[in-house]
Amino acid sequence: MQLHSRARPETGGMSARDAEFTDYLHARQPSLLRTAYLLTGDRHTAEDVLQTSLAKLYLAWDKVNDRNAVDAYVRRIMVNENNSLWRKPWKRREHAIDTMPDAAYVDAYDDGRSAALWEVVQSLPPKARAVVVLRFYEQLSEAETADVLGISVGTVKSQCSRAVTALRERVPADLRPGRPEES
Repeated sequence: MQLHSRARPETGGMSARDAEFTDYLHARQPSLLRTAYLLTGDRHTAEDVLQTSLAKLYLAWDKVNDRNAVDAYVRRIMVNENNSLWRKPWKRREHAIDTMPDAAYVDAYDDGRSAALWEVVQSLPPKARAVVVLRFYEQLSEAETADVLGISVGTVKSQCSRAVTALRERVPADLRPGRPEES
């Protein structure tokens, strides 16, 4: 599923606002999709969350005065959209299908990192997972993470500490740094 719009026509049929938004979209969509995936843990849900977030960003594009803060603004929208999903249990239902896909699912968002480690991260509660993704994957500071999530820095610190403790308990021995693999 392609979330970005078609390439700009050379005739200049696009407004300056749309052109600026399209340029932003082309530059940032892959990174934002990875972040959405890490927040949701599901490729399809990530695409939905990102698409909704980008639609909301487009509607508010003229209101975003600081173009350097657009990433923070859209990450905040993604976190809010993801939180809205897990608050609505009817959206989490599994849906049966008549046939199984022929090809095995390939996780295109592993980005060279161990899929097993991200499975452990996905076992965290949604709020703790959001803190871990923003702090360690997006490499935001505690203050930036607090701002994106709309919580205090102290809450970020405590949630991050609890999440890291939980991850240490859950991570398999072969994924621990500096430890030999157990047979």
